[in-house]
Amino acid sequence: MAALVPVSTEAQVAENLLAADKFGKPVTWITPMIIGGYNNLYRICIEDFSPDVLVRRPSVFFYSDFSDVGPFIIIKRVKHKSTLSHALTTPGVDRSITHALDPNISQATLEGFYLKVAKIILELLYHKFPQIGSLLEADEEFKAFKSSDEYYVNLAREHLVQLTFQHNDLVKSADDCRNKTKTLKLLPAPSNSGSFRLYGDDFRPGNMLINDADEIVSVIDWEFTYAAPTQFVLDPPWWLLLDTPEMWDAGIDDWVENYELRLETWLSAMKEAEENTDSELKTSELLLSAYMRESWETGRFWLTYAARKSWAFDTVFWNYLDERFFGRREGHVEKNELWKTREHLLTENARNGMEPFVERKIEEMKERKLVDWEPELARSRLKEMLLDSEM
Repeated sequence: MAALVPVSTEAQVAENLLAADKFGKPVTWITPMIIGGYNNLYRICIEDFSPDVLVRRPSVFFYSDFSDVGPFIIIKRVKHKSTLSHALTTPGVDRSITHALDPNISQATLEGFYLKVAKIILELLYHKFPQIGSLLEADEEFKAFKSSDEYYVNLAREHLVQLTFQHNDLVKSADDCRNKTKTLKLLPAPSNSGSFRLYGDDFRPGNMLINDADEIVSVIDWEFTYAAPTQFVLDPPWWLLLDTPEMWDAGIDDWVENYELRLETWLSAMKEAEENTDSELKTSELLLSAYMRESWETGRFWLTYAARKSWAFDTVFWNYLDERFFGRREGHVEKNELWKTREHLLTENARNGMEPFVERKIEEMKERKLVDWEPELARSRLKEMLLDSEM
């Protein structure tokens, strides 16, 4: 149980915001501070006020773009026991390390949790949008896409942008650079779709809060939610094992083997959720359990995953997409020579631009410096890369 302790120096800003500026009452910081991917969270107990609050959206008490440490939000804390990820991971595992599904979890327990999540996904499924993009036009740079083809091409272009401008640690060798560059230029796009669906990149067990009765009481962290290609919601969730395929300790092939075992449990739970949902949802043209099975069996799952994950793109492409879309490779091919097997598929411009680009990236590896790109040079470099790729 967390202990009540005086507010420390690192929580002083939270104390000032709450006690002096907002609630006007004594407060106590309840340790520990929660460090997220994009936020630090302070749980604060306020005298004569219930429930506790978090300084960091369900019920927003105060927010501002300005403070001593930048933007902040003060929200009501949802009472919960832990995250669903904690309930699914191996018991006794250090909470600070990446979770992986408990290999000894009972079938009944796992299917029960999966069923709860499946019901939430069905609720999200029926929000339709006429185009792909942000749910809010935040600024003049807002861009929407009218087709899945257009969006997938843009994702590939964004990956090329990263490959072009990230100066350090993106490529390991000249052949690694060639492998990465060719995969991005060969990314196939799925069929167009006339309507698009709500999708959250951070929708996963680590962001699902459960209570003492193991009920999901809240899903948090919706910042990366948008109208996406319908394809995205027709794929089975990547998080069935909690950890990602590219980070799996025993390797991606072992991840696939374990994933397929849990996928059957997930599809069973999804089918049960579909059968027990209300009549309006039953008449929908989308039966997720069927689409998700088809997605995995055809490899469409990997296409979406690779398009969304720039850091895993080349690994996924060469293992699960290349031969499916472009035919079997002849004989055994060493990893650093995979790019040679598809060189004939590139345009003349792409082939001619490959080696100068690789040479530049190798020189950047040697320099090991941070680069502040001049706008004109950046535009010129990007235009050159996109022309070579004909994107």
